[in-house]
Amino acid sequence: MATASVNSFLNSFNNKLEEPVRQHLKNVYACLAMSTMAAALGSAVHLFTNIIQAGFLSAIGALVFFFLLMSSTDDDGKSLTTRVGYLLGFTFLTGVGLGPLLEHVIVVEPSIIVTAFVATSAVFMCFSICAMLSERGKWLYMGGTLMSLLSTLMVLSFVNIFFGAAWIHQVQLYVGLLAMCGFVLYDTQIIIEKRRMGDKDFVAHSLDLFVDFVGIFRRLLILLTQKEQESRKKRRN
Repeated sequence: MATASVNSFLNSFNNKLEEPVRQHLKNVYACLAMSTMAAALGSAVHLFTNIIQAGFLSAIGALVFFFLLMSSTDDDGKSLTTRVGYLLGFTFLTGVGLGPLLEHVIVVEPSIIVTAFVATSAVFMCFSICAMLSERGKWLYMGGTLMSLLSTLMVLSFVNIFFGAAWIHQVQLYVGLLAMCGFVLYDTQIIIEKRRMGDKDFVAHSLDLFVDFVGIFRRLLILLTQKEQESRKKRRN
């Protein structure tokens, strides 16, 4: 029964996605896996060494690598090594930038990091598979809505600088988490459509998914940490 279910699941992929698209997605997710490991290494460097610490310089460095990657061209794979280097540089420094948040989480409850990572991976995988197996282009209409949500969140962040309202911050967290999940659906389908139109740049495509992954992970870290702190307060009272 289990074997039949697995075969049926794999056949769904074969029926929905052409071989070139499937191969492209393998490259995208392999690149995403390397990016995630680079980010984890960056976080470890911040937490356990004094080599590189999160701050202004690491943020500028991440932006430099990002713009270098975006300004370079695929060139049919000729500059692949260089572009992967730019990607890993960006993701490594992104991981460094997560360091202060991780330090705070470790003080509260270290196991939250593992829980948040596992939850992020599960959510990301579910939404990715949903996008792959859904009707062609079904989630592409969400692009405008998602960008509007991001714009609204940016405005709320600016407004909250002056008001410092806790409820606004919570709205940002939950709406932001919802938006990032939506972007997983949208970005996965748009990557598939781009490949069908001849775009083979899996390095840039993996960057889109990495940003979604980190966005979900960061928000889950904060929400789970808040929940743990509230739980401890209740136990004390």
